[in-house]
Amino acid sequence: MTLRREAFLDRVKERGEYDTAEEAERAARVVLALLGAHLIGRVRAQLAARLPEGFALILLNPLRSAEPLPPERFVRATAAWVEGATEQTAMWDVSAVLSTVADTAAPSPSDEIRECHVPSAPTAPERHAPQ
Repeated sequence: MTLRREAFLDRVKERGEYDTAEEAERAARVVLALLGAHLIGRVRAQLAARLPEGFALILLNPLRSAEPLPPERFVRATAAWVEGATEQTAMWDVSAVLSTVADTAAPSPSDEIRECHVPSAPTAPERHAPQ
């Protein structure tokens, strides 16, 4: 069953402790774009089928990575895509989005997503303000 957009963003917002739905959506868009670049074939298609349509399209974007990124480089790449982000806030974004995505996925894609999952920071980092 596909999760509704609002429900998906509500979960990301709650897990990421974001102040607004816009912050949650920004995190979801960046993390899903990077995740989509690293997933291939059936796993990517199965996961996209479980996401709200707009987020599925972001995941299916033809952006391709030359090589898989280990978790710490995935976090650094996320930080590079978000203006004003630090590695700590990017880790928070990745954790909020990937944990929500993993919950929506069928067992097989979920297992692969959990392998990429970066644990959340022990304390909430100071959120960066959009500029």
